[in-house]
Amino acid sequence: MNFSQQLIDWYIVNKRSLPWRDTKNPYYIWLSEVILQQTRVNQGLPYYKSFVKKYPTVEDLAHAPQDQVLKLWQGLGYYSRARNLQTAAVQIIDNNSKFPDNYKDLLRLKGVGEYTAAAIASFAYGEAVAVVDGNVYRVLSRIYGVATPINIPAGVKEFKSLAGKLLDKNDPATYNQAIMEFGALQCVPKNPNCNICPFINNCVAYQENRITELPVKIKKTKVKNLFHHYLVIQTPSGKTVLSQRDTSSIWAGLFEFPYIESSGALLPQEITTNKLFRELVGGSRFRESVYNQQPIVHKLSHRKVHAYFWIIEVDEELSHSIDIIEVKTKPVHVLMERFIKEFWQKK
Repeated sequence: MNFSQQLIDWYIVNKRSLPWRDTKNPYYIWLSEVILQQTRVNQGLPYYKSFVKKYPTVEDLAHAPQDQVLKLWQGLGYYSRARNLQTAAVQIIDNNSKFPDNYKDLLRLKGVGEYTAAAIASFAYGEAVAVVDGNVYRVLSRIYGVATPINIPAGVKEFKSLAGKLLDKNDPATYNQAIMEFGALQCVPKNPNCNICPFINNCVAYQENRITELPVKIKKTKVKNLFHHYLVIQTPSGKTVLSQRDTSSIWAGLFEFPYIESSGALLPQEITTNKLFRELVGGSRFRESVYNQQPIVHKLSHRKVHAYFWIIEVDEELSHSIDIIEVKTKPVHVLMERFIKEFWQKK
């Protein structure tokens, strides 16, 4: 079986038309790869276009206010990607605006791991280095029957070695695009249409009826439950209060309503006697009500946030409050974004 040639033949016929495939500009390729991490193409595409329009050069990205970058990123999640993107842009500027032109140097950029470095190196510069991402793990494990778990060192090493051996050294860019596209469109995680697969006669997983078993991934992480009680201050003029996350927490650098963290649901008196609540409200008279009786649950990779929004109406203006128009300019996480849209649309 000439795996690489069959794969490229399939790709030429079936590939999607995507803007980052029509350029050798390493900056644009880098943007696309970072945006598409943990993100579907149809979701990431408008963000890619927005970033290219707003920051057409790496210098533009490096010099942009971080809040502006995070706001443009809003809705994609995994905000550390955006912060690392800008940090790496500054690294490039500090290197006389010379974008790294090889795999080894690309790895020195903040947030650029082996996969991203391989993608940029092969797509922009034609360097013969194989990409290994979730799609590649799935394709290779099924076709070649590799049952070594993909999230242990031995598995990572085995798949990286196999990917390197199969790589078309004469056209690594097309080959790498092809294997990822094959995993995204044909050899999908659930219910792949094996009957139209060009590798049906050679696929170990298909021949041995192990499609649903491969690739193997060991479950390691225990999900932690977090209960956040957001305090939505409402002054007589309709202003509210925001706080900004520090750089060491989840959603680092994003804005949100001040919140009380607990081990579960809280009663109104537990909210109003809390130290943070008293500091926010001060001597004002207030009226509190919970906006959602049932928590809004948001799943992160290792955490599950159970969010309650408490509407706190105070009878006087607060010195640290801001107008809702300003609130809407701040970068916020998805729970905040949804609440702000829903709550202020009703007013």
